[in-house]
Amino acid sequence: MKKLFVYGTLKNPEIQKSIFGRIAQSSPDVLQGYTRSKIRIDKIYPIIIKKRGKFVRGLVISVNPKELKLIDKYETNSYKRQKVALKSGTNAQVYTR
Repeated sequence: MKKLFVYGTLKNPEIQKSIFGRIAQSSPDVLQGYTRSKIRIDKIYPIIIKKRGKFVRGLVISVNPKELKLIDKYETNSYKRQKVALKSGTNAQVYTR
């Protein structure tokens, strides 16, 4: 299983269910050195960008490789997935610009 830090639409259990067929267990965490912003992809969606001294609150969920591919498709190429270390010490992946 892979750890994924989610901070926007993927926090919503119904969105999770529609994308990868289940509601993931989650735990709250914080990503330091980033701030929330917005991106337009037909509609306005949240995105995070690096910003020293800022932080983003979100959830950590566990997904398998097949689910991660489905989430990649959902996020489109407007986002890139990268590895980060969260405030808790958890290593996770996150979608960012």
